[in-house]
Amino acid sequence: MKIVNLNKFVRGICLIFVITLLIILFASKGSFSYSEKTYKTIYVCSGDTLWSIATNLQNTEYYAGKDVRFIIDDIKKINGLTNSNLLIGEEITIPILWFK
Repeated sequence: MKIVNLNKFVRGICLIFVITLLIILFASKGSFSYSEKTYKTIYVCSGDTLWSIATNLQNTEYYAGKDVRFIIDDIKKINGLTNSNLLIGEEITIPILWFK
């Protein structure tokens, strides 16, 4: 095989290398720091709703950028809740990130 245009060939190889590197970095994005999901218990106060709790959790690292409805569904699943009714003093478990 004879290379007709060496510059074009080198640019093509470099482009393939850069694209491959970007794909590898994108695929392993979350594996650079080891994090473990841990849980925190909060107690329901008067006036608390799942919506208000989820809205407050949007500012945490674990739920950053997540929709409030997603957070509510996640809280319900973690705590085995079948509806959105909360009782004053009820314990609610929420996930948090813990970096090692």
